[in-house]
Amino acid sequence: MIHVVTADNMQDYAGAMDQAFRLRHRVFVEELGWRDLARPDRREIDQFDDEHAVHLLALDENEAVLGYSRLLPTTRPYLLPMVLPQLCEGTPPSGPNVVEWGRICVAESARTSGRRLNPTALALMTGIVEWGLPRGVTSFVSEMPTSWILRLLQLHLRAVPLGLPHEIEGEEIVAVEAAFDRRSLRQLQNKRGDVRSVLAPPRTSVVQLAS
Repeated sequence: MIHVVTADNMQDYAGAMDQAFRLRHRVFVEELGWRDLARPDRREIDQFDDEHAVHLLALDENEAVLGYSRLLPTTRPYLLPMVLPQLCEGTPPSGPNVVEWGRICVAESARTSGRRLNPTALALMTGIVEWGLPRGVTSFVSEMPTSWILRLLQLHLRAVPLGLPHEIEGEEIVAVEAAFDRRSLRQLQNKRGDVRSVLAPPRTSVVQLAS
């Protein structure tokens, strides 16, 4: 399931978040070659991993992290305008109804081959929509390979490029804003073959009373 981790419940996910940061390092630094993100402790953490970030963790029954992505509010500085402004040719989207979706990665053990969307990635995307709609969030901004735009449209997310693609670390990357609604959620559920929520119920911290 997809676990939503914020500053309020971070203490309940200390081990899982450590796994997530190490997964980010393996994928973005060791596999994709983004050497600027390298850290000696092999935990990829940046200035946006603060109290405002929302982390989506795909965990298996043994608490292993199968996938990860991060949501950032656009009502304060976020990655696109601060780090990759060349991808946005106009005013970067902002507002309480828009988040930035980034640092998307899937563990090697959960990857699949072929043209079908990876089930873990599909669950993470479903999690954004399930989490966002009740909170008034109706779109996300993301920087992604150009091939992803068609996938978003097939999932009934209205993806609009914010500028022309640029080559980053040898790959054509484009910034998009993708709007979603209940129709998007239905299509995501259809693709998953399951209408049940992907979001895990909130954890309740156990407080041990002194005897």
